Amino acid sequence: MLPVLYDLSGKDDGLRFSPYCWRVKLALAHKGLDVETRPWHFADKEALAFSGQGAVPVLVDGEEVVCDSYAIMRYLDRTYPGAPLFGDEHAEARARFFKFYAERSLAPAIMRTIIMDLLNALHPGDRAYFRETREKRFGRSLEDFHSPSRGLSQLDAALEPLRGRLEEADFLDGEAPAAADYLVFAPFMWARVVSAADLVSNADPVYAWMERMLDLNDGLCRAAPRIVDIRDGYR
Repeated sequence: MLPVLYDLSGKDDGLRFSPYCWRVKLALAHKGLDVETRPWHFADKEALAFSGQGAVPVLVDGEEVVCDSYAIMRYLDRTYPGAPLFGDEHAEARARFFKFYAERSLAPAIMRTIIMDLLNALHPGDRAYFRETREKRFGRSLEDFHSPSRGLSQLDAALEPLRGRLEEADFLDGEAPAAADYLVFAPFMWARVVSAADLVSNADPVYAWMERMLDLNDGLCRAAPRIVDIRDGYR
């Protein structure tokens, strides 16, 4: 039986945009593991009741139920030790930096840039929930929070350490990608699915790295449906 991943989807079931779910899908592909993905919406809390969680990703692997993207990545290394994501305990500890860097530096800048595109990409039944919870978090309306120029400026500054690393190696983890690359790339995949915004210049070393990431695993990420592939809201 294949592992099952509950995966956030948008107004078309093919729109799978959660950066946390993308972390897991990239990790599973790294391990060479096939997975069944099940579309999930914010409003469908009951579907996850068995897990005790109200958000995805949730991975069901036989009798194991694992929640939280980073915990799932660690579970995959313990359970399927071939093709390690992290390496030894010191490497895993260092990877936590990239987790927080992605969540606290990259994701906020990207969110400010694409939030209205993201709202449009959501399933209609999820939009009121998304607006209410995010406006409470931001302390302002989505329209007031939305500022592409400010978001892109913030992102450009946040990418400086990434540029330094990618000027000396093809991937953050060296000659081949691993956990650090997946943790950092996931927010860019989130933006790619829901928005046509250009986040990075094609002359930027980060852009070249993104292109390499899109081509991994026979183009897994490049082939993922995007909002620009959908006409009148649905394919």
